[in-house]
Amino acid sequence: MILAAVVPTHNEVGSLARLINELLRLDLPGIELRVLVVDDASTDGTAQIADEYAARVPARVAVLNRNNKRGLGSAYVEGFARALAGGADLIAQMDADLSHEPSVLAVMCEAIRDADLVIGSRYVRGGAVDNNWSWHRKLLSRFANRTVVPTLLSLPIADATSGYRLWRRDTLASIAPSVTVRSSGYGFQVEMAFLAHRLGSRIKEVPIYFRERESGQSKVSIYVGLTAVREILSLRRQRGRAHRPS
Repeated sequence: MILAAVVPTHNEVGSLARLINELLRLDLPGIELRVLVVDDASTDGTAQIADEYAARVPARVAVLNRNNKRGLGSAYVEGFARALAGGADLIAQMDADLSHEPSVLAVMCEAIRDADLVIGSRYVRGGAVDNNWSWHRKLLSRFANRTVVPTLLSLPIADATSGYRLWRRDTLASIAPSVTVRSSGYGFQVEMAFLAHRLGSRIKEVPIYFRERESGQSKVSIYVGLTAVREILSLRRQRGRAHRPS
């Protein structure tokens, strides 16, 4: 099986090489892992690092260079399309800043044997966030996952905003995010989970430890967090309450 790890980047020069190295070293029996970097016009050399890996190991690393910063949701939509077109059986999504431990992909690959979507969750038993995580990010994350998402969308998911996920090809293709998804920012994660749930997908959560980045700056500000909440509110108005098809 082919697993494509889609990694959006914007100015992640301090972590990208290490992330790619750790991903390529993973031992996933029966699975060939490939990395697809989707770079949004980085100015710090991130794209050059990605391009160097793609030139060195073209069978395992590819780069989608975009000429401006168009948002996380847009980066994933294009990355998913490229991964599906490349024949990936499994598609992972993860942050480039090493907040998502690459080794957990092995656990997620086991979990997806009887699931359609596996989410790396900070809020199930065994999951946690770094003590150094900023107070406003903790507050926004908990507010979104404990209040906004369950109240407005009735999603039975503890961490609907998590960006660490593993999808089956057919599930992702059925959602057709390039056509159906409207969120462009961090609300994208919630909308994708919402659509998967409405399709009747089997969704599992596995615990992760979300660690604070070691380099670079977080893209999640209070403004970005509140924008994500607005996207979730818009999703509720547009699509009604989540439900499984009978």
